[in-house]
Amino acid sequence: MTTLDRITFNPEIMGGKPCIRGLRVTVGLIVGLVAAGRTRKEILDLYPYLEDEDVTQALTYAAWRAEEIDIPLVPA
Repeated sequence: MTTLDRITFNPEIMGGKPCIRGLRVTVGLIVGLVAAGRTRKEILDLYPYLEDEDVTQALTYAAWRAEEIDIPLVPA
């Protein structure tokens, strides 16, 4: 799997949601912009402090999470 070194988690930033490089830009925001039809160039223009690799890793992380299987636990 690709290293996702730009995806960070910090309970003090955006409530611990996965963010880009500790910035207040969540993976969910990037995915939402793509889902709304924004191009990569538009996203980078809207957020000039982001880099192309940030968008790539956000989408990679979201795809990985979408395939993750949750197994319900039986209460003890």
